[in-house]
Amino acid sequence: MIYLSTGGFQNLTPQSVIQKFNEKGIKSIELSGGKYVAQEKIIKYLKKRNDVNYSLHNYFPVPKKKFVINLASIEQGIFKKTFLNIKNGIDISNKLNSKYFSFHAGFLFDPNIKDLGKKFAKVKLQNRKKSIELFLNRVNLLAKEAKKKNVKILIENNVITKENFKRFNQDPLLLTHPKEIIEFFKKCDKNVGLLLDVGHLKVSAKTYGFNLFKAHETLKPYVEGYHLSDNDGLKDSNSEFTKKSWFYNKLKKNVKYISIEVYSKNFKKLKSLQNLIKEKYDKYY
Repeated sequence: MIYLSTGGFQNLTPQSVIQKFNEKGIKSIELSGGKYVAQEKIIKYLKKRNDVNYSLHNYFPVPKKKFVINLASIEQGIFKKTFLNIKNGIDISNKLNSKYFSFHAGFLFDPNIKDLGKKFAKVKLQNRKKSIELFLNRVNLLAKEAKKKNVKILIENNVITKENFKRFNQDPLLLTHPKEIIEFFKKCDKNVGLLLDVGHLKVSAKTYGFNLFKAHETLKPYVEGYHLSDNDGLKDSNSEFTKKSWFYNKLKKNVKYISIEVYSKNFKKLKSLQNLIKEKYDKYY
């Protein structure tokens, strides 16, 4: 399934974005964030549109009071809100007959939501080893719950910029480096897969200095889905991609989940990018 993400439309309600997508013939939609709408209202709306394929990602349903999802947090308030948000997303995915629910890997601190995609405020970081163990245990617990609902969990790799690495003199995020990603997924429940964000990987490769193409190849055994966009390697800009983008001819063939996560208001362009990937995968099957 090749979805289009609503991530670039944070100033609109989910209903408004879905309507706009549908008017352009877009029927496979990854719901990600947006303006808050009461959960009962949005679920009722989604269930009415049985001609549309939905997948839920990260901040969906949109919480009334926005916060940064962090399943690795040692702060109990943040952990509980995160856990309930993900569990709720899994339950709604089941109601919508969606096979996947995806969310981001954790942090070694609890960022301010306004800092996402920017320079983080420097704070004391959690212990990395303990945080990964905490994150893994919580992921595996949710994976077992998700399996009962016939939903598979996909975890997205984080992105580390040079600016934020230098600010902390280390990486304050989990699952940005291929080595850590592989070690993590080796210990994961079988109901967990990697949602590889190729834009995130490109920026992280530039920061760490690892080979982007080799990293992608080593990660392929764990990849069960992709987030597709491009950037300059310095910042995750969710820009348009082309056939010349680094990943286009390298994508894993047997994946069932792909989301075009390009932040553009040009619906014609978004639809053309969806078709570009669809044509590529149609050749495989």
